[in-house]
Amino acid sequence: MLGLNPFGAFPMRIPTWFVGVIATLVAVVAIAGVPDDPNQVQPLSLGTRAPAFAAQTVNGKLRTFSPDSYQKPTIVIFYRGGWCPYCNTQLSDLHTVEPKLRARGFEIVFLSTDQPKLLYSSLKATDIHYTLLSDSHLEAAQAFHVAYHVNDATLAKMREYGVDLEVSTGTTLHELPVPSVFIIDRSGTIRYVYSNPDYKIRLGADALWAAAEPFATSQ
Repeated sequence: MLGLNPFGAFPMRIPTWFVGVIATLVAVVAIAGVPDDPNQVQPLSLGTRAPAFAAQTVNGKLRTFSPDSYQKPTIVIFYRGGWCPYCNTQLSDLHTVEPKLRARGFEIVFLSTDQPKLLYSSLKATDIHYTLLSDSHLEAAQAFHVAYHVNDATLAKMREYGVDLEVSTGTTLHELPVPSVFIIDRSGTIRYVYSNPDYKIRLGADALWAAAEPFATSQ
């Protein structure tokens, strides 16, 4: 591989090992784009084009979403996992409004960090029939800019409570999403964003209905 010689006009040969170092640095910079503190998360904003993303069903099948292919207004809800009591409370609460939203033309997708086989079995909430999808590698969370790295102290504390992210996600990423809600219209544009770095505070059913109703497609 040739590059510009800073000491003259003739090209110089760049060692292969140096190219590898550059590639590694680029990868590190990309990973560094995920903050280490949930308070530093900056989710995609209103009016932004929704990113393309994919997530797995409980059977491990891949579902893909593209901003050019939304047939319905879509509500995308990021939650931490079935092990999280606040997530279970939120899912139970949204159960009261989910049928009404679907009747008004909405698609509702819940994205969890749990690996596919744990999507439903890990939940403490009962009578859940949502569309739960696995974002265990947090690719969707990263695309929506709501992912963050979990520090070692927090990981240790979670293990004390019986939660092992490496087991639940099936990865060693040690990342979680800030619990977030996005409403995307049929043009693929984000029309509503709720994201709170305090995982104990969630968007309730009434607030979700109020935010979604203006974008309903049926009466």
